[in-house]
Amino acid sequence: MLLSRNLLRRAVAEVIATALLLTIVVGSGIMGERLAGGNIAIALLANALATGAGLVFLILTFGPISGAHMNPLVTAAELALGRRTVREFLAYACAQILGALTGVALAHFMFELPVLQLSSHVRAGAAQIGSEALATFGLLTVVFQVARNRPDAVPYAVGSYIMAAYWFTSSTSFANPAVTLARALTDTFTGIRPLDVPGFLLGQIIGASLAVPLLAGLALSKEDP
Repeated sequence: MLLSRNLLRRAVAEVIATALLLTIVVGSGIMGERLAGGNIAIALLANALATGAGLVFLILTFGPISGAHMNPLVTAAELALGRRTVREFLAYACAQILGALTGVALAHFMFELPVLQLSSHVRAGAAQIGSEALATFGLLTVVFQVARNRPDAVPYAVGSYIMAAYWFTSSTSFANPAVTLARALTDTFTGIRPLDVPGFLLGQIIGASLAVPLLAGLALSKEDP
């Protein structure tokens, strides 16, 4: 068997959780834009609130099964910190990408849009890449530090961080490679032009690369007498 029963169960949980996350992100973006009457700020507010709230219930629901990572960089950070194996990382990452693509398709179906699309939403430039680095650095720091000190508060910390980061970052805080790839396939409010995806992925990798050594150092400092 390629995956153990336990790892398969966790991977399935990651598929479902990430699919629901992208359905929330894309679906609330579509609904917000339709109801906002051209007011982009209102549409973004609706999108941020729905995403933040969605993260809370998704982590509460799937956290006990898989950890509810829904993000390859969260799993990669655990791998780098010695908490996951390479096999677990690959299983989780594949599950997260599959779930993200499924979630976008489900959102399109619900709103009677073509299931297969390519985004034309331009998100380019050094500022956007830097924004993604900062957003990802902040997200990983929040996830791991809160998990270390207040594990029961992780759902609320992550939901509130992303809700805030929608507004304080110029990129609206994708901070997730699976989300980024999937959002290239929606030509709606939350989309990203495929041409701009590599820059976002670069920013996210930079942010994660900066966060992991910090998190390792903070973990060691807590163990010191």
